[in-house]
This record gives sequence, structure tokens and C-alpha cells, in this order.
Amino acid sequence: MADSAKVRSRPVGAAAKLGRLGRPVISTVTGGALEIVTGVSEPGFNPIDLLYSSLAACLALSARIAASQMGLLDRFEGVVVEVSGEKSAAEPYRIIRFDIKVEFAGDFDDATRNALAHAAEDICTVSNTLKGDAEFVLSIAD
Repeated sequence: MADSAKVRSRPVGAAAKLGRLGRPVISTVTGGALEIVTGVSEPGFNPIDLLYSSLAACLALSARIAASQMGLLDRFEGVVVEVSGEKSAAEPYRIIRFDIKVEFAGDFDDATRNALAHAAEDICTVSNTLKGDAEFVLSIAD
């Protein structure tokens, strides 16, 4: 029997454009755009913020999916996911630890909150990618 889960797709991809002066601007194939900040005290998103934000958003969406799959959506009032982490002190620079806090609103006991959080982590494409070994295919335009 075929898997009844439907995976809907949408166009994906992003580009970053940076001139000799100014900030990078990222854009998505669906028309989204965001200017990236470069100063440590500037408000806005830098590339690491975007990484943390992607993980937080994916886990939040996945928590709602998990609640639905577990038959708990009627008790699910919302979720807040906070993500931070630790960057390596030496090259190659990378995030060496993700700190994730999940707070559910709704009538759930500790065991159910724990099950929802772990199910969300299993569902989340971003967390699965970060834990995985994705291939990077680099090409240089003419």
C-alpha cells in the first residue's frame, strides 16, 4: 500500500546579492526579500540568526503537525520555540551546539509535551538536515 502522506512542494531556493558597498540582500524564488545586517549591534537578521530562525520556525510548524498526527490538535493552543547555540572559537567556524527551548500552550502533561517536542524534531526538515550529512554541489557561473 502506498504511503498516504502527501508531501506538498513549492518552489524553493534563495540568492544573496552583495555589491562592493552595502549589505547583502537575500531573495527567495517566491519573491521574499530581506536585507542582512553585518554589524554585531545592528538590529535585524544576520546569517546565523537566519539559521536559528529556520530551525525555530520549522520546529514550531512541526510541533503543530505532531499534535495533529497524535490526535491532540484540539488541546494545542500554540507553541514557542527559542533557538540559540554556540559557535566554534576556531576555524572552521560553525555552530557546534544548538540550544532549543520548546514551550507548549495547551492542556498537556509533561510526558505529552516531551512526546510532542521529540515528534516535532523528527518531523522537522531543518533539524533532520542539520543532523544529517547533506551533499553540497558547488558550481561557478561563467
